[in-house]
Amino acid sequence: MMSAPDLSHAPPAMKASELPRCPLRLRLRPKAPTTGYVDGAWWPRSRNLAAELPALLAVLAVRLGDIPRVSYNLTEWDIAPRQIAVGGVRVRLGGFWSRPEHTVDVIAADRSRTTLLLVPPDADPFEAHQAMMRAARRENTDTVETLLRARKSTVDVIRQETRGF
Repeated sequence: MMSAPDLSHAPPAMKASELPRCPLRLRLRPKAPTTGYVDGAWWPRSRNLAAELPALLAVLAVRLGDIPRVSYNLTEWDIAPRQIAVGGVRVRLGGFWSRPEHTVDVIAADRSRTTLLLVPPDADPFEAHQAMMRAARRENTDTVETLLRARKSTVDVIRQETRGF
């Protein structure tokens, strides 16, 4: 059961006018039948959802078309407006206490949903990269918790076991 969004402190709307100058840290699975918990990973640079979303949505729009809605866990972000305008499209932001942590759902106009692993902005760069690469593998079925906590790849673990470490 989904809880209602918390609108008590959210500003009503905001226009996103400038895209960030830094490259977007995003990895998506190749287009394939949906399996597993996530469809890729996103590593934002801050906890300011309204500032981070325009670049993400601009890239995802190439694959998904118009994106009218984004849903997120309230504990992951600073206070965000209820909507933003990105490329002339109004995007509703739905913050929920009950949403799974470390995920963001991007909902396209055709109601298809893309769930992204949300790598914390302050994550170690090496570990963040590893989590993003694992999340974007075609055959990935790992849970969000497994993706974020795994420090070594399966290959590294096998190598250690065969060497007797």
